[in-house]
Amino acid sequence: MQPNVDRIPTSHGGNLPRPEAFDALLMEGERRREAIVAALPGAVDDVIARQVDCGLDIVNDGEYVKAAGGGNYGSYIFGRLAGYSLEPVDPTQEPKRDISGARDRDEFPGFYESGLWYSGSGGPIRPGFSTPGAPPPVTKEYVCTGPLAYTGHDAIAADVAAIVDGLRGRDQIGFIAALGPLSLAAGRRNEHYPDEESYLVAAAEAMREEYRAITDAGLVLQIDEPEFTTGWQFHPEFDVDQYRFYLERCVEVINHSTDGLPRDQIRIHTCWGSGHRPHTQDIELRHIADLFVKIRAQVYAVESSNVRHAHEWRVWEDVKLPEGTKLMPGVVGHATDLVEHPELVAERLLRFASVVGKEHLEAGTDCGIGSRVGHAEVVWAKLRALSQGAALASAELWRRG
Repeated sequence: MQPNVDRIPTSHGGNLPRPEAFDALLMEGERRREAIVAALPGAVDDVIARQVDCGLDIVNDGEYVKAAGGGNYGSYIFGRLAGYSLEPVDPTQEPKRDISGARDRDEFPGFYESGLWYSGSGGPIRPGFSTPGAPPPVTKEYVCTGPLAYTGHDAIAADVAAIVDGLRGRDQIGFIAALGPLSLAAGRRNEHYPDEESYLVAAAEAMREEYRAITDAGLVLQIDEPEFTTGWQFHPEFDVDQYRFYLERCVEVINHSTDGLPRDQIRIHTCWGSGHRPHTQDIELRHIADLFVKIRAQVYAVESSNVRHAHEWRVWEDVKLPEGTKLMPGVVGHATDLVEHPELVAERLLRFASVVGKEHLEAGTDCGIGSRVGHAEVVWAKLRALSQGAALASAELWRRG
């Protein structure tokens, strides 16, 4: 991937709104499996066309293929791996880690008691997402009970074929988001491997099979690894030094998962979680950015428009990107249905360009926004604002010479 020559490229974080007809088929589940498979190519073609119409340069399948397989951002993978089994939760057993936003919970107990942390303050109610209120009790969980092995070769081949077909005749670059090894394994109990280290290494090696299929097809691999930042919330017992020690091992695991794959096709994404909660106790980027860029990737995508993190562009004054790599800050967010003004997007990009250089910058979203923003119309408006803002910033930066 070459440095930018005349403009800032645009992309996004992952999932996108699905057509109502496709969602209706998904609600039918296995009874309509053939219809879902038949509708998938047309749905992927449509979502690629919508992204192109919004002015995006690096596009995906909206994560429709994962949904067609009965999953979403995280759960899709259990149909592609051997070694995990769905086991009843033992209420007498200590959880492996705390809940999402555990540090926020201690500061805002009333908010958590209300169930708002679970249902969110906005966002759609659609298949696979909650209605307002407290979360239902968890009765089953995926547990590693045998050797981990990737079995999803046919599924990832379908992912690849759908987006490759949709890109024919277009100038856009395609990407596929795949679950990171930490986000797969770190929160799930291990009852097979002798220790946590060998368990995480096995997860990395299993995921490498999916990653390789993506890069072999000439597509950009986005590794979704929110665990890199949200682990701070899951482990409130850690202080900063202890968390940095934990992340140093995490970097090794992620890099092991991409061993032998072309760095110039890898984008690593992290965020502070899509949950609509206070986020006052998020780990500050300044504490971990130097470790994040030790991950072997070409593009570093990080949530940056969230009101708890928009100021952190200054971190990159002190933390330098590895030579020849790029930063893809989120300059459009998922935490509000308000559509960012293109001039605000441009201002954000100009700030980042001032510290990393216009040649090493891409414009993105904080996270996948298809499942958190309240209506599809708003999502597409946000993506148009993203590309319009990037065009404004590009014109200013290249005018300066």
